[in-house]
Amino acid sequence: MAAEVESLASSVQELSMNRSGPPSRYILKDGIGLNVASSFPVLDIPVIDLGLLASSSPEGEEQLDRLRSALGYCGYFQTINHGIESSFLDQVHDLTREFFHLPMEEKKKYSREANDIDGYGNDVIYSEKQTLDWNDRLYLNTLPENIRKLKKWPKNPEKFSEMLCEYTTKLQGINEIILKAIAKSLNLEENCFVKQFGKKPTALARFNLYPPCPTPHLVLAAKAHGDASGTTYLLQDREVEGLQFLKDDKWYRAPIIPDAIVFNVGDQLEIMTNGIYKSPMHRVVTNKERERITAAFFFAPDPTSVVEPAEGLIDEKRPRLYKKVVDYTANCFELFQKGKRPIDALRI
Repeated sequence: MAAEVESLASSVQELSMNRSGPPSRYILKDGIGLNVASSFPVLDIPVIDLGLLASSSPEGEEQLDRLRSALGYCGYFQTINHGIESSFLDQVHDLTREFFHLPMEEKKKYSREANDIDGYGNDVIYSEKQTLDWNDRLYLNTLPENIRKLKKWPKNPEKFSEMLCEYTTKLQGINEIILKAIAKSLNLEENCFVKQFGKKPTALARFNLYPPCPTPHLVLAAKAHGDASGTTYLLQDREVEGLQFLKDDKWYRAPIIPDAIVFNVGDQLEIMTNGIYKSPMHRVVTNKERERITAAFFFAPDPTSVVEPAEGLIDEKRPRLYKKVVDYTANCFELFQKGKRPIDALRI
């Protein structure tokens, strides 16, 4: 990651208390304004029963068909019956909220350092022209274990680190089930994508606070982007919407299903599937009255693994669409903040 130009002096949480409104660097450029968030239609995202998907029953085949249809349709689905207890998801929600509501002096103990991603902070600034996102976040690498920077893992709330370790393990198991199902949906050997993730796949957790914004028509909580991951899992706020998807050049709202986990294809899985399943563009809008808290996990291949289209998906009718790549995520953040989509550089 390239050196940042500067660090933000204030958290967005602090800025949200300023009645004069957001600083100009958060305002969308070129006079672009947003409609009221609730005016966007809801996208009917398919729901997948993970317990059935993992079975060899006729019901499992039906879920596999739903998965194939969902990923071909929009690159998303919501997974239920995933094996993570509601009480544990309560804990994820509660501990995340507790952390962001700590005094600023306490949170700053875990501040992200320059040229690093782990820790508490907000946007890395690469240029003076960059429009900033209205959110604070806590990034923590969780896999492989030897890259964990435990000094950035909050000791307050007391059970935060324990929760994060357990959540990582649970989602790691879900990720393997889904990767195998995606391979089967494309008539590939079921370990095809698991192998491409390599011996030491990475997992990055991102806990998000989106504070209220007095000018939601002028400020985005997260700019439109595709994920640089292989796969992404999002635990939404249980009450406050904000996630929106781009489909057919129109924006749609993501519905909230309590205790469901939203899955979406990342750029690296789009490469592996030779573009059959696409990494969708999405954004987060602000809310004038209420804060929103979410937890996202990004799984990606081992940085030493070669990521490329599966051979079984290349033929005369569908030639190879992407070049091989190693460590795709290395420079994706800087390219994105400069207005470029990293995956575009790999198209043949």
